[in-house]
Amino acid sequence: MCDRVIRNRDICTECEAKQHFVDGETCRKCGKKITGKDGIYCYDCRRTQKRFDRGFAVFEYEYIRTSLYRFKYNGRAEYAGYYARVTKEKLGRTLEMIGIEAFIPVPIHRSRLAKRGYNQAGEYARRLSELCSIPVREDIIERPVRTKAQKQLGAGERQKNLKKAFKLHSDGVELNKVCIVDDIYTTGSTINAIATLLKDAGVKEVYFVAIAIGKGM
Repeated sequence: MCDRVIRNRDICTECEAKQHFVDGETCRKCGKKITGKDGIYCYDCRRTQKRFDRGFAVFEYEYIRTSLYRFKYNGRAEYAGYYARVTKEKLGRTLEMIGIEAFIPVPIHRSRLAKRGYNQAGEYARRLSELCSIPVREDIIERPVRTKAQKQLGAGERQKNLKKAFKLHSDGVELNKVCIVDDIYTTGSTINAIATLLKDAGVKEVYFVAIAIGKGM
């Protein structure tokens, strides 16, 4: 998005015309775009076990990276409204049919929260909650350990980086179907780490929704 001032809209017509949504054939596990030769799963999901049941994303990351950077690091929390509106349009019916009971935003460490002023995944989840009438639960998962930024690491390093990064507030979670909410899905290490905690705590089905998703391998 260009970030210029407009009235009575959340995105200008020029930027709206340039959006690239995730469509066509997608991985049945993580939602990355795939080609016919891939089968029904992307290379990464065929190669590594994922504890979540299925994931969905709205935008192709490479076309929205500047917008997401402003949203995450430059104080543009209001972008969450546009992201949530489009998510509701594209995925609202799917989330309703699954029977999602709660949105669980990926938490950030308190030091990063103090620096940024907000958790971008939390902002997105709350706006999505308003549109989909699904409650947000930020009291289930916490991030007591400050880890290195995931974007600086490779796939294997990301998994090691996230060991013990997240923690459940209680031993059990009395929910059957939940949806983890994040801004970007790349290798899935963050989502998988949280999904593992939730599954081990008794949640039967764990899904995720992300604003944007990277390319499949």
